Amino acid sequence: MGGGKKRPVGSNAKNKDSTTASSSNQAQSQTQKKEDSKKSSGGRQKLSVAIEETAGRKALQNMKAITVQALARNLGVKISVANSFIRTMETRGSVKLAGGYSGHRIYQLVQ
Repeated sequence: MGGGKKRPVGSNAKNKDSTTASSSNQAQSQTQKKEDSKKSSGGRQKLSVAIEETAGRKALQNMKAITVQALARNLGVKISVANSFIRTMETRGSVKLAGGYSGHRIYQLVQ
């Protein structure tokens, strides 16, 4: 039960002076860091990563069940990149949908 002890009034005044000075320095440094990060980043970076068709085909041939997540893990790319690669392969007729549900599609390599 009980709580923290009450400190003397004199020590509270000393703590307030030191904390206000340090908090104003912290606020200035935080705003400066934000401005520096905005200047250096220059907005969003566009990263264009594409899977080469030969490397993608090799990875697909070694897989029993082709999923977007497994392809991304094997090639070391993001899932969005692997998903776009599989969709282009599907439009070309190299891969066909074998099953799956709700975004977890399973594909099959067409020979």
